[in-house]
Amino acid sequence: MSVKAYRLEAIEIVRNIKEGNLSITDVIEEFLERIGRVEKKINAFITLRSKDELLQEAKIKDRLLKEGKARGLLFGLPIAIKDNISTRNLRTTCGSKILYNYIPPYDATVVKLLKEEGAIILGKTNMDEFAMGSSTETSFFGPTRNPWDLERVPGGSSGGSAAALASGEAPLALGSDTGGSVRAPASFTATVGLKPTYGLVSRYGLIAYANSLEQIGPMGRTVRDVALLLNVISKHDPYDGTSLKVKRPDYLESISKLYNLHRKVKIAVVKEMFEEGVSREVVAIVGSVVNKLVDEGFIVDEISIPIIKYALPTYYIIAMSEASSNLARYDGVRYGFRANVYGDWNEVFSETRGNGFGKEVKRRIIMGTFALSAGYFDQYYLKALKVRTLIIREFKKAFEKYSILISPTMPTPPFKLGEKIADPLAMYMSDIETVTANIVGIPAISIPAGFAKGKLPVGIQLMANYLKEDLLLTMAAFIEELTGLRNLIAEV
Repeated sequence: MSVKAYRLEAIEIVRNIKEGNLSITDVIEEFLERIGRVEKKINAFITLRSKDELLQEAKIKDRLLKEGKARGLLFGLPIAIKDNISTRNLRTTCGSKILYNYIPPYDATVVKLLKEEGAIILGKTNMDEFAMGSSTETSFFGPTRNPWDLERVPGGSSGGSAAALASGEAPLALGSDTGGSVRAPASFTATVGLKPTYGLVSRYGLIAYANSLEQIGPMGRTVRDVALLLNVISKHDPYDGTSLKVKRPDYLESISKLYNLHRKVKIAVVKEMFEEGVSREVVAIVGSVVNKLVDEGFIVDEISIPIIKYALPTYYIIAMSEASSNLARYDGVRYGFRANVYGDWNEVFSETRGNGFGKEVKRRIIMGTFALSAGYFDQYYLKALKVRTLIIREFKKAFEKYSILISPTMPTPPFKLGEKIADPLAMYMSDIETVTANIVGIPAISIPAGFAKGKLPVGIQLMANYLKEDLLLTMAAFIEELTGLRNLIAEV
């Protein structure tokens, strides 16, 4: 083929493999060559599988293809996995010193599903330590750089996955989204990231940060690629007590079926999500997309949900509280890093955690422990849970009238490396647009909306009611066609 495989959409790579236009070995070699050329500039991966191992798997799959035994929606397709998703016999660090040499003995359910559909795992992508961050700067393995501007962040915490997509190092990726960690990097890298309905995708094998908020999400360079990946990973899982027992449609097919119904969709922009803290440039770019929808015949209303102003503090109290509980298991005894000290258990425990965790993780553990402590539990954690219920009620009311809610994904274009890392509150404010979907548990997607000055990507966020991923992806695909911003790769 004259077009490089790394420039093709994931769907096109799979089609060309199955039609015999591409060999899987050639595809893997091409992606490895691309990684070899750009990875040192970007630092998207923490761990890559060896070239020999990848090519051996590719040759086995090529043989199956020749024998007519090719099976699977992703047969022969390379994919990148965020480093907090367990992969059997492949190092999984969570971007942390404390899990520097941890090798899981099992695959997460999503990884198992990928392998069953014929995908080839390329490696594990960089991330904010334990998914705690919005810039992929808190990783023990160094920051990831934005392929569109190497002096800027790619967003976080799934910044490695997004950067791998935007630089052409991988055609598909998995991330996890606790407060925007799939959508934020998608916005900052001109890629597509979906946070599914809570419970739609199994969390079994996802190393926990905040159980009631997080979801594994598909990431790609086009909406249809993301729909394809969602088809693979959205299965009920008995190993996950929060996994939903619901019928899941074919999301790719749904896009085609629902496409002509789009003008019947009622849309609203959320007033509060275009105001405080959102740059004028972002408002203008997202506003221009909304105007295009109006020009296409959609009726777009503006609605007010005043309680959104409490979403960010509510999110951080709940997330930090759950993190302080989840991360108590890292004690230097069972697995992971252990400080080279000898003494009683308390001393070893304290030294191990003090040396093994980074600043941001320790900050969130301390704040979460405080919020759960006697005398403060009712004042902080319990109050946050009550406000969460109120926010859920308001969004349910909004979805009684509207099918799609629109906002910017991020309040600013990508910021410079080091610009906010020393100011935790400024970094937390980056999440003002995204945390609400996690609090409520609804699906939300970020797709490219345009570029700010300096060719810096800006994303638009669409939110839908529970289990309405089919409608959400359909609207996202329509906007993608309207803007022409799809399958974008940065010239690194």
